[in-house]
Amino acid sequence: MSNPDTPNREKWIVLGMLWLVCMLNYADRQAISSLFPLLEKDFGFSKAELGLIGSAFMWVYAASAPFAGFAADRLSRKGLILGGCLFWSLMTALTGWCGRLWQFVSARALIGLGESVYFPAAASMLSDYHGAKTRSTALSFHQSAVYIGTIAGGWIGALLAQRFGWRWAFYGFGAVGIVVSLLLLFRLREPGRGHAEEQVTQASTMKIGFVETVRVLLLNPGVLLLMLAFACANGVGAIFLIWAPTFLYDKFHLGLVEAGFSAVAAIQLASAVGAPLSGVLADKLSMNLRGARMAVQSVGLIMGTLCIVAVAHAPTMGMLMIAMACFGLCKGVYDGGIFASVFEFVEPVQRGSVAGMMNLLGWGGGALGPLAVGLFSTYGSGVAMERMSGAIAWSGLAYLAAALLILGSLRIYRRMPH
Repeated sequence: MSNPDTPNREKWIVLGMLWLVCMLNYADRQAISSLFPLLEKDFGFSKAELGLIGSAFMWVYAASAPFAGFAADRLSRKGLILGGCLFWSLMTALTGWCGRLWQFVSARALIGLGESVYFPAAASMLSDYHGAKTRSTALSFHQSAVYIGTIAGGWIGALLAQRFGWRWAFYGFGAVGIVVSLLLLFRLREPGRGHAEEQVTQASTMKIGFVETVRVLLLNPGVLLLMLAFACANGVGAIFLIWAPTFLYDKFHLGLVEAGFSAVAAIQLASAVGAPLSGVLADKLSMNLRGARMAVQSVGLIMGTLCIVAVAHAPTMGMLMIAMACFGLCKGVYDGGIFASVFEFVEPVQRGSVAGMMNLLGWGGGALGPLAVGLFSTYGSGVAMERMSGAIAWSGLAYLAAALLILGSLRIYRRMPH
């Protein structure tokens, strides 16, 4: 357990270590998306089958998330973080041996199982190192690793595939994750529950059973609205993660590496800027404005809705990149406060559990997004690319719905006693 006299720099060192693991978390899950054109060519997979491969990860990730969150509130978060990293890295390397649809689906499902333990444990750990004054900042900077990892997975994965073959993309990312998990075993430290809180009450440390924890969280209207908002927003994010490389590859006839990089670079780099800035802003505003974290998120989602439509109908590559960058900035503004906002409604001992429940609804609902686009692109009427563009444009409604749900949770929060 952490000592109360731990130097202030330690909480930022921990942030750096978790940032690295988080980056690998997303690099591993994104790498396969940039390789879809090769898998389609080598194995004859349809767009619907590729959508199934992409969604398999999300479904298992979502189904196991509540249990992962519950475990994060009761077991060693260090063990869950590093053990999960080791497991998903091994499964990523194993993907390089796949040759049939069921093998790809199974491998992606197992990666989803391993990665599900990371975010609840990491968000809980960071919140025990960072109090109210720096919590949004820390969690939003941690979130920036998501975008850098997504870029690395899409670009480096495509680069390795083009130079050595698609299997080496999985071998490479898997090997790096195994090494990192073993190295951090000697440095990452477990903090005490509620370590950063100014006051630790009996309620903030009292542990209850799994079923009771789920019941308490689902009966909290503020938490439920934020979970539903995450499902809507994550569905849109998943569409871009899974289908953006193929969208650019087919619409603008880019090369594999160029499509894999361009599809994610504009969005993810902009998000990597938007998330930390929104976290710093939310921390500053929350000192005087109650519910500032949720207010900042809702603004990002409303502006992001317009950007999604612009992405779908951009007539040139230049306009598409501008629209993607604007969407990425708005996405980062929302993403930076996902866990900081929901933590406003729960006690420290429930942070892992609520993060797990967020991932259940967020990724369970979000998994429908890429599958829907794949099905619509395969079986709809008209030109396939036009069908995909239309599906992306209509997904903007999900972003708007997420904004309204967060505004509802903000109203509830402002009525709660201080």
